[in-house]
Amino acid sequence: MKTNAVDLRRNMKDIMRAVDRHEMVTVLYHGKEKAVILPIEHATCEPVVEHAFFGMHVDSEKPVDAVMEGLRGGRIDGI
Repeated sequence: MKTNAVDLRRNMKDIMRAVDRHEMVTVLYHGKEKAVILPIEHATCEPVVEHAFFGMHVDSEKPVDAVMEGLRGGRIDGI
């Protein structure tokens, strides 16, 4: 299915039906292909517990708040 940027807003129900039918929807902007909407295939989704970052700080002695503060730290040292 092909659609343009205006139809994305006006005909979202039809676009979602196409995705439900496992169709690829190509979005056109000024007549040129700009994006593709694809249905999510459940078989390709990995469980969160199998993600590489899950449990990465399991051996850390620092509390979660301290780790998060270190990750979020300010842009300038000392702030």
